Amino acid sequence: MTKQDPIPARLAALRTTSTPDLKQQWRELFDSEPPPFNRRYLESRLAYRIQELAYGGLKPDTIRRLETLGEQLDGGDRKKSRIRADLKPIVGTRLIREWQGVEHLVTVTSDGFDWQGRPYKSLSAIARAITGTRWNGWVFFGLKNHRRGA
Repeated sequence: MTKQDPIPARLAALRTTSTPDLKQQWRELFDSEPPPFNRRYLESRLAYRIQELAYGGLKPDTIRRLETLGEQLDGGDRKKSRIRADLKPIVGTRLIREWQGVEHLVTVTSDGFDWQGRPYKSLSAIARAITGTRWNGWVFFGLKNHRRGA
């Protein structure tokens, strides 16, 4: 008789575990307070951690490779590496905003934004060029609600 691996059942149970219990598991597995993120995030990170502890983590070669790829993406800039990648729209995304009857098109580039054939580092600079006043570019282009956050 072979011993059955309990990990798959433990992972499946995460979906029906109450949020307070997920947070308690977080404290036990990470030895820290759970972050204030949504339930799906807690489930996915707990699932990874459970498997990591049971089967082992990434191999040192894999970690080095991921670090190298990350440095290629952010140029080793520690400030850039702390910015959540999902905050910036995907390269090639086109943002359209009408202002005083004129439609403005901004394209997301790998190092910022393009408006009227000119590169810009921030959406706020583009919003200021369009309106002549200071704006939060994310709010101006509808990517962020200034009352609620993202």
